Amino acid sequence: MELRHLRYFLTVAEELHFARAAEKLHMDQSPLSRAIKDLEDELGAKLFTRTTRNIRLTHAGKVFLERVPRIFEALEQARDGAKSAASGFHGQLRIALSDGITPSRLPALLARSREEEPEVEIRLFEVPLDQQIRGLQEDLYDAGLSMADEVGDGIVTTPAWDDELMVALSLRHPLLEHRRIPLEMVLQQRLVLGDPAACQGHTRQIDRILQKRDEELQILQRVATFDVMMALVSAGLAVGLAGAAHIASSKEPGVKARQLAGTPPMLTTYLLRRDTEPSPMLTRFIQRVVTMDSAGADNVTDS
Repeated sequence: MELRHLRYFLTVAEELHFARAAEKLHMDQSPLSRAIKDLEDELGAKLFTRTTRNIRLTHAGKVFLERVPRIFEALEQARDGAKSAASGFHGQLRIALSDGITPSRLPALLARSREEEPEVEIRLFEVPLDQQIRGLQEDLYDAGLSMADEVGDGIVTTPAWDDELMVALSLRHPLLEHRRIPLEMVLQQRLVLGDPAACQGHTRQIDRILQKRDEELQILQRVATFDVMMALVSAGLAVGLAGAAHIASSKEPGVKARQLAGTPPMLTTYLLRRDTEPSPMLTRFIQRVVTMDSAGADNVTDS
């Protein structure tokens, strides 16, 4: 089995059309069909069901499709590791990022890591949560940062830092007359919340807080990014609920943050890693994560 066969398979699986796949690969359709046939013969399994009208992945093809991209990711990381060593680094940490982790802490963490261990290169990978968990299990990443704590067996979660849940309001919103807003008043408004498909951990934590209330929520929209959330808030279309640092990092000038009344709910970012003994290099990184000084967080009450 050659890498070109795997690239051919991925392209056909993406296009589900041999002519379009061949055009994309800059080759004729006949050699492409033969290569896929050779791959199927070697695997002893049909990867595609072909009819005169369409092409579909078989069950074996779907299973194969889940695993093949990881081969190329592992090769890419091997190449990056070699380049890192050639550039003078003595080690590399592969850190996956998911769920819209608190933006204010990451630059400080990276700067501290660079200061304390300049010989260690840190590579970041922005991936969906499911991909982060699979990558940790398969040793594609050394650790990850996410706002999800329910990640299944074989993965250890360690609280890294907290961020206060706050209310994002437009500059014209009447709730701004309150310095601290009761959550019950917020829940009477139209809300814009995160989409669990895009920021699963963040959304799950907020939903846990909201499920403690009996009110029927008026959710205007669930969005994939905090930029879109703040745009809807700035336009006065809805009220947002997000971490203080996410609101502070917004580029929308028409958004103001307010604290919730009572004990402020906190959103937690977690460090994820395999349930094995970490390397000394990873152990030192974990220690830096769990000792991050929360006093440096942005104060966005009146931002």
